[in-house]
Amino acid sequence: MTMNENTLTISNIKICSRCIYDERVSSITFDEQGVCNYCHQIDNLKSEYGTGTEEGKEKLSFIISEIKKAGIGKPYDCVVGVSGGTDSSYLIYLAKEKWGLRPLAVHYDNTWNSAISTQNIFKVLSKLNIDLYTHVVNNKESDDIFRSFFLADVAEIEAPTDLALAETMYQAAAKYGIKYILEGHSFITEGITPIGKNYFDGKYIQSIHQRFGKKKMKTYPLMTFSKFLWWTSTARIRKIRPFWYIDYNKEEARSFLEQEYDWKYYGGHHLENRMTAFFHSVYAPQKFNSDFRNNTLSALVRNGFLSRNEAWAEYNTPPLIEDELVSYFKKRLDLTDTQYKEVMQAKPKNWTDYPTYKKRFERLRPLFYMLAKANLVPMSFYLKYCFPAKAPA
Repeated sequence: MTMNENTLTISNIKICSRCIYDERVSSITFDEQGVCNYCHQIDNLKSEYGTGTEEGKEKLSFIISEIKKAGIGKPYDCVVGVSGGTDSSYLIYLAKEKWGLRPLAVHYDNTWNSAISTQNIFKVLSKLNIDLYTHVVNNKESDDIFRSFFLADVAEIEAPTDLALAETMYQAAAKYGIKYILEGHSFITEGITPIGKNYFDGKYIQSIHQRFGKKKMKTYPLMTFSKFLWWTSTARIRKIRPFWYIDYNKEEARSFLEQEYDWKYYGGHHLENRMTAFFHSVYAPQKFNSDFRNNTLSALVRNGFLSRNEAWAEYNTPPLIEDELVSYFKKRLDLTDTQYKEVMQAKPKNWTDYPTYKKRFERLRPLFYMLAKANLVPMSFYLKYCFPAKAPA
């Protein structure tokens, strides 16, 4: 292995000359300078959204004024999804205290929350005097869905949570006549995860649960294709990601939350929920040889907060695993030690092995492009879901 600031090579594996994505990342390509297509994607988004510039601030200021107009006469003018994590906690603070909005906090409880995340939500919302709308799925039903994904040998065990949160936010917005949803994603600090082993849609979740599940979906908020089109094209509820426009520093945000709200850090990115922690710390690395820390670490390198050597060194250290996390996972999903071992050692399958809406999204690419430009679907959805992508290795 050789390492310096310009070149990183391991066993002839090609690595981006600007971040730490390597040739094992799904659908990656490199230009003549060795810079990967995902770095160029970030550059294009920064240019389009004016991220961290006066242009970006002006664009966001205009959107905020539109949100206020649309919310006149209503109890709330926007929905903000909250998880107890850094990004969503800081976003809801900005929404109320800095931008003068009247947000409704929305949370989807998959019943795997850590105690720290629950306390963080309570501390921040209580001090800001913000109402909380929560959808709590039946815990047995939720566990049955997670168990289905585990038995299906696919990577996206967290997909049901991501889609359910999106559907819950739409439902809350519709209930109160809200036309804007704010999301705490930053492509600057997180990048945009390559589609690879990170695909999900309502058909995918439904097909896996029908094959491997035992309980009916009664309380789980499934977003079907028709619902997705209704929310975006008919109800026209817009999704805004404010961090795409402004200069956002996650470390500074975390420090502020700790000082002002007695907010507690939960030990690592995506570790505020125990299922999410299992996915990032155990399931993805051990079964699929995938470590999603390269998304955040590459973002830190691009932004000059870490050297490539430092990021690569951290990427090659074992992920933090919470004590008793695996035991908790097996107990919740009613798995014996033998069943767990068999699944973890079984040959991985891909999202392409099960029915999805992917080809439909690709066929409707022009529609979703227009919806993305109108902030009716996230631009990241258009970039990830509406173009052909090779299945992960």
